[in-house]
Amino acid sequence: MPGFVLLVRQRGDADDAMGIGYTVSKKVGNAVTRNRMKRRLRELCRAALPESGISGADHVLIGRPGGNDIVFAELGEQLDSALTRAAKKLAR
Repeated sequence: MPGFVLLVRQRGDADDAMGIGYTVSKKVGNAVTRNRMKRRLRELCRAALPESGISGADHVLIGRPGGNDIVFAELGEQLDSALTRAAKKLAR
């Protein structure tokens, strides 16, 4: 996805809780830009993960340069698409 990278890994334990992590490197910009990107990623996950997240898995969102320039609704669509693809890959 242009705004972020989503990594999903099954934990393999009996816990069905979803783990979530965020990371934005210095390549994205200065501290203000990185913090804004992290806030946007947190809000995306707050809205999408309860319905579309994979239970018993850890989700990591990695912010990419230019992610702050993308409209928030488009980022939400990208996250839904990425979660759908990750669920299909893990179902195999």
